[in-house]
Amino acid sequence: MRRLNLDQLQTLVAVADLGTLAAAAQALHLSPPAVSLHIQELEARLDTPLLVRGKRQAQLMPAGALLAEGGRRLLADSESLLRQVRKRAEGFGASVRIGASAGVSPLLLPELLQWLAEHAPGVELRLEVVSSAQAMQRLATGHLDLALVGLPQPVPSGLEMRAWRNDPMELFAPPQMQLPDQITPEWLNAQPWIGFAAGTQMHRLLSQWFAQAGLLPQPRMEMSFPEGIRALVAAGHGPTVLPREEPMDAVSRTLQQRGLSPALTRPLGLACRSAAQQDPAVQAVVRGLMRFADTL
Repeated sequence: MRRLNLDQLQTLVAVADLGTLAAAAQALHLSPPAVSLHIQELEARLDTPLLVRGKRQAQLMPAGALLAEGGRRLLADSESLLRQVRKRAEGFGASVRIGASAGVSPLLLPELLQWLAEHAPGVELRLEVVSSAQAMQRLATGHLDLALVGLPQPVPSGLEMRAWRNDPMELFAPPQMQLPDQITPEWLNAQPWIGFAAGTQMHRLLSQWFAQAGLLPQPRMEMSFPEGIRALVAAGHGPTVLPREEPMDAVSRTLQQRGLSPALTRPLGLACRSAAQQDPAVQAVVRGLMRFADTL
């Protein structure tokens, strides 16, 4: 048996609600013959009469009443589905997967979520805390839609990269530590300082900074996560170099800060799959992220 036609079901429901074919035709902006044809086609499809046509009123038969009742549900479900599809096409009710390093996500996420709630309600952000290299790999394989990564990064075919931030790097030191006004590679390397683990962008940046002075970095210990390093500094285990944050978290506010000489910045980029560029939800998240470019 052929599938039911929603337009014909709507006609039957209108007849049931309004009582006459003429009233249904007027409400649906159809001609009376078109309404009659819809009912006839339904009856032919189901091989049963659905209503009795009187001079003044059309009376639904049991089969017609049952079909009208079920038709209301089908029409309501159809409208609900159409609304969901329209919202999805506008970027609402969609998920956007974004990868970011541990040094970026804790400060960014709350503000970005607030902005999305105000300007793109219904867009769900799914955050993965991964290294820059892992983020680019997951982006290339379609497991992420966006990635905040340290620069430079190789950009394979199918991905696009734009500059996002250049965060100034500063020395963070325990409250009671004696510090010079400017922090040089020579001074820092003579201290029991805390560095980042090999393979991280921060390790590479600091190695280049020391290399400008002809030095190899010699940290007291190394870790991968900024929060852990910051906690060790607050506990008095030595200074470290981290990106400057605004606003600072509670731990950072207890620490001394000094500028580096020569100055050092952490460049970050926003990578996206080319195929996702036209997705309204991805576009909304990109707009939100670009509001934070060089402002944290």
